[in-house]
Amino acid sequence: MRVDLLTREYPPEIYGGAGVHVAELVKALRADIDVTVRCFGLPRDEPGVFAYQVPGQLADANPSLATLGVDLQIAADTAGADLVHSHTWYANAAGKLASMLHGIPHVVTAHSLEPLRPWKAEQLGGGYRISSWIEKESFESASAVIAVSDGMRRDILRSYPSIDPAKVSVVYNGIDLEDWAPLDDEALVRSLGIDPERPSVVFVGRITRQKGLPYLLRAARLLPPEVQLVLCAGAPDTAEIMAEVSGAVAQLQTERTGVVWIDRLLSRTELRAVLSSATTFVCPSVYEPLGIVNLEAMACGAAVVGTATGGIPEVVADGVTGRLVPIEQVDDGTGTPLDPDRFVKDLAETLTEVVSDPALASRYGEAGRRRAEELFSWSSIAAQTREIYASLL
Repeated sequence: MRVDLLTREYPPEIYGGAGVHVAELVKALRADIDVTVRCFGLPRDEPGVFAYQVPGQLADANPSLATLGVDLQIAADTAGADLVHSHTWYANAAGKLASMLHGIPHVVTAHSLEPLRPWKAEQLGGGYRISSWIEKESFESASAVIAVSDGMRRDILRSYPSIDPAKVSVVYNGIDLEDWAPLDDEALVRSLGIDPERPSVVFVGRITRQKGLPYLLRAARLLPPEVQLVLCAGAPDTAEIMAEVSGAVAQLQTERTGVVWIDRLLSRTELRAVLSSATTFVCPSVYEPLGIVNLEAMACGAAVVGTATGGIPEVVADGVTGRLVPIEQVDDGTGTPLDPDRFVKDLAETLTEVVSDPALASRYGEAGRRRAEELFSWSSIAAQTREIYASLL
């Protein structure tokens, strides 16, 4: 069996959870499958990996059209594959076209859904209508759709009701438990501007509407004064949200000490040290299909406080590995809390509860590591994925 795995992100060009998922899945699948990776970006040195760049004529076009320019090249090169497997809308058009062109099955993994990310219209303009069209066409025509959580599966069937539920399977994201493990390195943590002697709340994520960072910045004003807020946040979707977050952080820094903003991509070693030193990790997302970053924090032994939305409740066991913050959301695809003030208050109170009790936070962290080991190993995820491939061939 030769599988061509199609993705925008692949090492070293990774900026989100989908890229992490793809990189780890490829390693696990290659134990007994011939996997060719076709990705966006600069040439890679890894055997069996082929990278494609935007055609020069589309360099200044809307990003959705530039994406299609890459997808056309990828689809042409998939000849000889038995099956194509695409990740995110960026590569879905390549998968659909390859399936039509070569008469082979197309598997889609859903890491997010365009109808549930309407703020992307800020980023893509009219291109958001194109990305939404690509996703709809690809999902509805795919031979199989993989959802990364039960919550995501429900969202898929609600967003695209014409899809046969029988072809939508759940295969969780995973975590490499050797690469992600506790790392006690106070000197490294201090070099990043963090005081390991103070209790801390750590956030890691892109600056995008779905990650809920503005709500966290409001909640931080209500935390005890001794608590540090550590923000490992970058890659803004738009200049507007970057300006909003920058202003909120600057204001917060005038009101309290210990507000640390690291706006560059940390190495895995640095991130492990930061997560391991955290009293609690926070995931305030208003939309999160699963959240690999929660698994990374759990694997490093950090307690996790997360919003009770999407796939987060399938990762964070409330009262066991951390706490879930309740949220009622507007049913318009934005994930906006019905009562933002209530959500901010509940988030602040839950964070205060955990960060103020280091012994409790430590117990949550130990339980989180065990849960990651038991449920989210890549060997199990690869085996489930291979079963889906075999069912189509």
